[in-house]
Amino acid sequence: MNVKLLIDAIVQQTTVLIAQLSTAAGVRAPLSHVADQVFLELSRELEAQGLGRKVVADMFGMALRGYQKRVQRLTESMTFRDRTLWEVVLEYAREHEHVTRRQLLARFSRDSEAAVAAVLHDLVTSGLLYASGQGQATLYRATAESALQALVGEGALDSLSAMAHAVVFHHGKMGLAELTAKLASDEAAVRKAVELALSDGRLRTSDPEHLSDLSAADLLIAIDAQTGWEAAVFDHFQALVGAVGAKLQGAGPRSSHADLVGGTTLTFDVSAEHPLHQEVLGLLARVRGDLNAVWKRVCEHNAEHPISDDERVRVRFYFGQNVIDSETNENEQGDS
Repeated sequence: MNVKLLIDAIVQQTTVLIAQLSTAAGVRAPLSHVADQVFLELSRELEAQGLGRKVVADMFGMALRGYQKRVQRLTESMTFRDRTLWEVVLEYAREHEHVTRRQLLARFSRDSEAAVAAVLHDLVTSGLLYASGQGQATLYRATAESALQALVGEGALDSLSAMAHAVVFHHGKMGLAELTAKLASDEAAVRKAVELALSDGRLRTSDPEHLSDLSAADLLIAIDAQTGWEAAVFDHFQALVGAVGAKLQGAGPRSSHADLVGGTTLTFDVSAEHPLHQEVLGLLARVRGDLNAVWKRVCEHNAEHPISDDERVRVRFYFGQNVIDSETNENEQGDS
């Protein structure tokens, strides 16, 4: 098994997905943090699987000390231990009516100027800070709560709420702080999103003040939903990655007819005049209809006969369909 070849191919396809997501619906999402985020998340996951830091550092082609310093730099600000630079810069700006770039660089002098500049750019791009002027005299002002609420907007809040629901559903019970970290968002915005999900029953908690024990109801995103598509994409991707990961960690990358974990990809070549053209194109609708019918019956049974947490076995089924015509570049379009 050529693991490196497979990893390279998956990384390439993942970058295609990220590029498409970053420009979806006309949005130009900031990507300056992606490389650092990939390094940090990957290093954490490798260590969580029991690998020592020296081994992980070697896998990245780094000396142990260099690896540790990079992890530390990305995890916390050097000026304020156990807090991210992004967090403390935003907090400092909020504590002052306005602050210049020169003042911020002086305040966070133990962090590199490039790191502070990157954080300021991200905060301005995300709308959490306003900026005017140029160079060292650039003036920064924190976005007012009322303006921030208007900036988030009803649609964006609905999307964040849907994502919060999906994350809690997949990862299990968690608190507001952990959820905020997983969503890489502002805690005030996440709280509003959680409160919205609590109001309609998608999330539950016994601690409405601190939101320390959030749990999720069933995850259901309607086909014709106007918001929440981000959660639907995440849900499908999470299911795919989870199944492949479970397959690799279980019996290994082998398949059998008795498998309970795995997947199948089929490619059909048809034309407009092909006798099975409509039958093939209708696969998505038919499979979706069959699955929804089974899912509904399961939900009705569970409502009458609840399953306790220690008895629950969760079966996550995923599928997808993509139509690639002769004028479409398959590498650009991707395959579901």
